[in-house]
Amino acid sequence: MQSPRERSKVRPRAGWMVMGKRGRPSALEVCRVLAVFFVLFPAASLQCKILKCNSEFWASTSNSGPEEEFCTALRAYNSCVRRTARTCRGDLTYHSAQHGIEDLMSQHNCSKEGPTSQPRARTPLPPPPPPVLTDSQERSDGPEVCHYERSLSRNTAAPNYTHCGFFGDPHLRTFGDDFQTCKVEGAWPLIHNKYLSVQVTNTPVVPGSFATATSKLTIIFKNFQECVEQKTYHAETDELPAAFADGSKNGGDRHGANTLRVVEKVPGQHVEIQARYIGTTIVVRQVGRYLTFAVRMPEEVVNSVEEGDNQDLYLCLHGCPANQRIDFRNFRARAAEAHSAGRTRSSTGSHGFTYQSAKAKCKERLPVEDLYFQSCVFDLLSSGDINFTMAAYYAFEDVKMLHSNSKRYHIFENDPLMSSAAQRGKDLLTVFLVNLLAVLLWSECSGVRL
Repeated sequence: MQSPRERSKVRPRAGWMVMGKRGRPSALEVCRVLAVFFVLFPAASLQCKILKCNSEFWASTSNSGPEEEFCTALRAYNSCVRRTARTCRGDLTYHSAQHGIEDLMSQHNCSKEGPTSQPRARTPLPPPPPPVLTDSQERSDGPEVCHYERSLSRNTAAPNYTHCGFFGDPHLRTFGDDFQTCKVEGAWPLIHNKYLSVQVTNTPVVPGSFATATSKLTIIFKNFQECVEQKTYHAETDELPAAFADGSKNGGDRHGANTLRVVEKVPGQHVEIQARYIGTTIVVRQVGRYLTFAVRMPEEVVNSVEEGDNQDLYLCLHGCPANQRIDFRNFRARAAEAHSAGRTRSSTGSHGFTYQSAKAKCKERLPVEDLYFQSCVFDLLSSGDINFTMAAYYAFEDVKMLHSNSKRYHIFENDPLMSSAAQRGKDLLTVFLVNLLAVLLWSECSGVRL
């Protein structure tokens, strides 16, 4: 059995290994190529829906059938791709799909003319709920190294689990329980270590506003020993799949593959990804038009940094850069001041909520006036989108499920345990000044010249 330190030395292999087989590529291989392209080029425009065509084609060919059925599905796929030509022109995923279709048409002797079928569900139907396993049955599901806690040495202390959440306009709760509100428009990395990478893409909520929200999310689980193959999960607005990008729901064909799996909780709204081989649980939701992210991860995995990689930009670990942070307390204070001064027009703005009406709406779901409640008020005032009320509510529900310390579920503005970098800096400066003053007083009283 390998120690956690030995586990962390394993290097992920390139994802292109999935194309190593010779012979005619299958639909699965084509989808894998397209998935890799999509991950490598995540900046595809929101209007380009090529991923929808890919997932529909996968769903319609997931069960092997007669060659004619495959050709029919391929023609439907071709038709779907052609309909995206206007919005996807210049997108590498779109052009790779075009070439892939031509190759498959030739290899399977499919005619371009003929019937097309409407693809079945966009994602395969979820399997029946798995049976409840006894401990002995679960232990047989892969080697010890594929079960995080059991792979640890008996003399090792129990792992410390940490939590990171990202939701709303967006608001970030870091692994260190720092709570921030950020701009971070565009693509930003949340997590990057030896086992997985998470990246989000944020778009403006209202044109011209500094408020953004998450419209895309990509998670890459890296190849790990005999447990799992490299797997990619990609979600975007109105596309919350119940499977990885290659259509599978677990870690591949290896002995420990079931220690990584996608579980659909609510179709199109709530997905949970369980990665037991690294002791990690991820929750992805779509609330309104935008996505939320929450994770529970052992501290050892959080800190398993790639050699030579400084993690300054990884938001879950270090928070948002100072120039990307929004002080929503000042924003809220101005709204409250405007309301108390009777300036209804300025406190309402163009989004339909006053400070008091936003508080009342958030109070319906978040009775405790902690930072989740305050973030809800901020989101309603800055965007007017009532769905952000539920985004804050579900973010707190995820905290209750994923955070290891029940006393830290709620975070308040004046919480002495908040570990923001600014507060830590102020504390260190205060200690330094107090010590300097003590030295000066001592030297003055004892007649010693410095």
